Amino acid sequence: MEVSREMPMTSSPAASASPEETSFWVRQGIVPKLRWGFVALTVFMIGDGIEAGFLSPYLDAHGFGSGQVSLLWSVYGLAVALGSWLSAALTEAFAVQRVMFAGFVIWVVLEIAFLIALAQNDITFMLITFGIRGLGYPLFSYGFLVWVARDTPDAVMGKAVGWYWFSFVLGLGVISSYYAGFVIPFIGEFATLASSLVFIGVGGSVMFLLVKAPRQEPTDLATSLRSMSSALKIVVERPKVGIGGIVRVINTLGFYAFVVFLGTYMVRDVGLSTSEWQEVWGTMLLANILGSVLFGYVGDYVGRISTVAWFGGFLCAVSAPALYYVPKLLGPNFWAILGVGVVYGAALAGFVPLSAILPSLAPHRVGSALAVLNLGAGVSQLMGPAIAGLVAPIGVAGTIWVISGIYVVGIGLTYGLRTRHTESVGCADLPSLSSPSLPTSQ
Repeated sequence: MEVSREMPMTSSPAASASPEETSFWVRQGIVPKLRWGFVALTVFMIGDGIEAGFLSPYLDAHGFGSGQVSLLWSVYGLAVALGSWLSAALTEAFAVQRVMFAGFVIWVVLEIAFLIALAQNDITFMLITFGIRGLGYPLFSYGFLVWVARDTPDAVMGKAVGWYWFSFVLGLGVISSYYAGFVIPFIGEFATLASSLVFIGVGGSVMFLLVKAPRQEPTDLATSLRSMSSALKIVVERPKVGIGGIVRVINTLGFYAFVVFLGTYMVRDVGLSTSEWQEVWGTMLLANILGSVLFGYVGDYVGRISTVAWFGGFLCAVSAPALYYVPKLLGPNFWAILGVGVVYGAALAGFVPLSAILPSLAPHRVGSALAVLNLGAGVSQLMGPAIAGLVAPIGVAGTIWVISGIYVVGIGLTYGLRTRHTESVGCADLPSLSSPSLPTSQ
């Protein structure tokens, strides 16, 4: 579930090495004034991720067609992609905390409006409210990433970014899924959706009350937007960076397609309970977190290109169809489906070395390369639901084979990223920037 990556990772070096600055947590990349921010991010992303595993089957059970569900997630993905791309520019123009607060307000207000629309089965109002709400979490969460980048010493920046993504995915995919699976049998789906407001409220309150805002001299908005748009020029100057962005789209394209239809298939057709599917979904993303760490080391040992192509692309191409055929053969066998989900979640993490490969393709334009990576993550969240729209005309099996084929194409594109630098193993001179392979933007 990577988000990206849209701004250059720069920060001011520590002025002096006080005991506080040399503490254990500082050495791990978590500076004292940002500690509560990581907690707040996790709680906020729990609220944002609660719906991912069961909203689609819930809508299906209430009479919404697969085309309507796919359109709903596509509109949401478009807003997320836009918010992901704009978040860095807006923080430069209006200050980090203001942008994060805007994202918080957008999320809360539009979620309340979406719940009202959902209660009335008003698909038009649902599309508008759910779509606009998609701007909320990128502004909040990626705004905090800018905050981390500005207030963390350069020497521990890689670790800080790693903890950022750990907190992000832990909330968005793991805790939220287990929580939903636990409470749905007691309070139902609609109340579970509404409870997301509690997590968003707590996460936002902790962030704004306990984390000291950074000092910042904002630039004007026009300058910030021009800076962001100029990052696209790197695709022309270094075409391999553009290819890397496409591989990033492919990375989580299947995941975001599965958000739309796989839960419905598992609950309605296979026979898993909603709670069982939530456990599978959460464990799959837990495997992704662990895989993100594992494949970072694997990439340095066997080569980053090979890791992305085979541990990422090939394993995804194989495990995606298994998510259909294993329950087809074995029925609602919870443990078998869980095992396949774990493999797929770990395989998604096989794309993690992309966050080191792309900067190596443009060593003097690292920020622009990471912006392309971030844009790819946002486009993935847009294109995944669009691919899921194929379910109606060609069925679940056909759609999954399309997804598998796209992963195979990704293997070939990955080898198109080869250069003298990316072929080497362990490239110690590359920036220590890591981004997990899930939502983000995700």
